[in-house]
Amino acid sequence: MRCPWAEQTDIEREWHDMEWGRVLHDDRQLFELLSLKGAQAGLAWRTVLRKRDAYRRLFHDFDIARVAAMDDDELALAACDRGIIRHRLKIASVRANARIIVGMAGKGESFADLLWSFTGGKIIRNTHVLPADVPMRSVESDAMSHELQRRGFRFAGTAICYGVMQAAGMVNDHLVTCDCYRRPLR
Repeated sequence: MRCPWAEQTDIEREWHDMEWGRVLHDDRQLFELLSLKGAQAGLAWRTVLRKRDAYRRLFHDFDIARVAAMDDDELALAACDRGIIRHRLKIASVRANARIIVGMAGKGESFADLLWSFTGGKIIRNTHVLPADVPMRSVESDAMSHELQRRGFRFAGTAICYGVMQAAGMVNDHLVTCDCYRRPLR
């Protein structure tokens, strides 16, 4: 048994079973999630998953320092690549957000610590029975979005932040009937 949303395609099944909801504390992985969830805005997640390899290639496997150092010509080339979602603002947000994370690191701040601070460093374990019970946002994602936007992050709205929280295991939103609900999340 898995969450019904993951039963549409093989790529979604694999994402659900192997990645979604697994606890992440790595700045690079969290930066990748924020970037990909930002790219998803208005689109199906399966669309982004199919393009993830191209994103990794174009954005240096989401190496934060390398992405922050990308010049305008590199972004322009990325915007022409059919392997990714060619939305100029979404593409530019990846570099802009990387630059903010680099600035945070320069002050001794961890991107992961910032994101996890909105759950008190703990996993929020929900007990949803029906797909309609799973929210698109929460008080925590509202606060995360507000803080990220205050710091200058782009494509960091509350629904995007909630998607990051779900994917990074900050929130366990597997349905209680899903085999993954009770598995160790770490």
